[in-house]
Amino acid sequence: MPLSISLITDTVMTPSVRLQEMIRVIRSARTQGEERGIIQKECADIRAQFRQGDNGERSHSLAKLLYVHMLGYPAHFGQMECVRLIASPRYSEKRIGYLGAMMLLDEKQDASLLITNSIKNDLSHSSQYVQSLALCTLACMGSAEMCRDLAPEIERLLRASNSYIKKKATLCAVHIIRKVPELAELFTPSARSLLSEKNHGVLHGAVVLITELCEHNPDTLDQFRKAVPELVQIMKGLVTSSYSPEHNVAGISDPFLQVRILRLLRILGHNNDTASDAMNDLLAQVATNTDSSKTAGSAVLYETVLTIMDINSESGLRVLAVNILGRFLLNNDRNIRKKNTLFSTYCTLLFLLYAPPSGFYCSRALELSLALVSAVNIRSMMKELLIFLSTCPPELRSQTTSGIFNAAERYSPSKRWHIDTILHVLTTAGGDVRDETVPNLIQLITTASELHCYTVHKLYRALVKDISQQPLVQVACWCIGEYGDLLLKGECEEIEPVQVTEDDVLDALETVLQSHMSSPATRGFALTATMKLSTRITDNVDRIRSIVSIYGSCIDLELQQRAVEYNALFKKYDHMRAAVLERMPVMDKNSPGHTNGDTSGENKEPDPSKPKPVEAGLLSEPASQVIIIGYCIYVQLQMKAPSGNVIPAHGLGQVTQTVVLNNPNKASLPCLFLCSCLSH
Repeated sequence: MPLSISLITDTVMTPSVRLQEMIRVIRSARTQGEERGIIQKECADIRAQFRQGDNGERSHSLAKLLYVHMLGYPAHFGQMECVRLIASPRYSEKRIGYLGAMMLLDEKQDASLLITNSIKNDLSHSSQYVQSLALCTLACMGSAEMCRDLAPEIERLLRASNSYIKKKATLCAVHIIRKVPELAELFTPSARSLLSEKNHGVLHGAVVLITELCEHNPDTLDQFRKAVPELVQIMKGLVTSSYSPEHNVAGISDPFLQVRILRLLRILGHNNDTASDAMNDLLAQVATNTDSSKTAGSAVLYETVLTIMDINSESGLRVLAVNILGRFLLNNDRNIRKKNTLFSTYCTLLFLLYAPPSGFYCSRALELSLALVSAVNIRSMMKELLIFLSTCPPELRSQTTSGIFNAAERYSPSKRWHIDTILHVLTTAGGDVRDETVPNLIQLITTASELHCYTVHKLYRALVKDISQQPLVQVACWCIGEYGDLLLKGECEEIEPVQVTEDDVLDALETVLQSHMSSPATRGFALTATMKLSTRITDNVDRIRSIVSIYGSCIDLELQQRAVEYNALFKKYDHMRAAVLERMPVMDKNSPGHTNGDTSGENKEPDPSKPKPVEAGLLSEPASQVIIIGYCIYVQLQMKAPSGNVIPAHGLGQVTQTVVLNNPNKASLPCLFLCSCLSH
């Protein structure tokens, strides 16, 4: 007979033949329809018994109804009968009443509030078994209102002399803290004193209670860190104790209590050197003396490894933890291997952070970590990889940044997370990223239209703070040029907006242009951003014209060319400046250069039979003509205002400019794309 069925049959004062007979008949039903017929008939008899009042059969009838409920049939009509039986003075009826309340009631139902007074009375009962029933029920289905009303009673029972009651009161206190976190302070004084108990059940409950208090109220960490030596002594006693049949599981002394203590030590030792030092010797003892051939021992070792990796432990201890993890991965038990595969990545990362510096081992561990990244662990893994990036050897930075970019591209949970991750890398190790990082990030930003405001505000902050990381400065200048109007609005829902003026933005770009740390490419980004702002601001256009004209005589030919072209836009083509400087369209992700550092794809050699494309540029000519150099073919473009007989393609849009293409050499023209001189 299943355990739950035997519990119901044992709950009544005498063995119920009728309940056993009902179970036998239901199990003998050949079809589901026959079973439903039997259940309906029995439920009708149970209702009739409930209506007859106190006839001595109520507990028997409720026991049968609970079995019906276990089979998945409706049993809500027995809720009020549970309330009546709980209020009964007879222990046999109380027991079945409380069992029914735990199975049929929950905090969402009004009937649960009717038993609050009965539970309060039973918590003060002279019998420990009646008190136990009330504690179990409150811990199982107590609502927030019930917890507030009965919390003082639970705190009183925590100081009782009876270990049986203390054990159940501690678990009930855990439920109250989860339901009403503000009541945690009520149980803090009593929780520490429970660690002096010898009873394993009370100790287990005390450790769970302290863990819950520390997780819900970090202010109590300092108070409970004083108990670390006491916890260490308890743990040592478990590790070195002789065989005890009461607590021994497969040769491990009370592994459940050991696991709970290790979890608590992990919380108390996190980011605290004093507490970590106090438990280092214990963790080494547990790691070396625990038998991993049994499941119970593997569970203890698993928690030990978690604790070692989460506290400020010694480097030698972390190496020991990684070795234990390696044994787990070689274990023939599939459950143990599956449980530790993902966690091995985390341990490997921490090994990278704290192991003695060695290029070979760090490189191999980094490769393993990146290979084990998945959509499930991407957030936690990336957090540790970014920490490693800030301290890794210089020769590994390029490999680390490329691995981070590839993982973020493949498994990013959201575009905002993806952008934040790349910006973090550029801020930390911008000088070690690949050349294609900047266009890749720009392409990502253009596709995330809902994040343009958030991105430009965040990049402006980064630009003002530090201009030494050139890739970051380039992306920041590009975003300011494209979305400077969003920056100047001073409104952003995703982040606290930066309140800046037009002069502030231009000052930042001028700082980049004049800085000795800026590369020619970075100055080109800044100059283009300044030019684009001429169509996004209104009061400082003359200042922008002045900035651009200064670089018309720059010794850097690329920068000089751009400045001359921009001056031409101001002087000769001012009527089309707004159209030329409008926002860039969304870039194709598969365009050249967008590889995220992935070199696994096939590199295609250019076809020598086809003309080689070169960057298009605008050159000022006396005849008001513009020469575009593309595919090594020289043609002439003459820009004119549209005439009245010009019709837009497909009848869409409005024609703002017409272009006359002169091909005096009658050369064969491949597909020629006109790119604005402001493309990066």
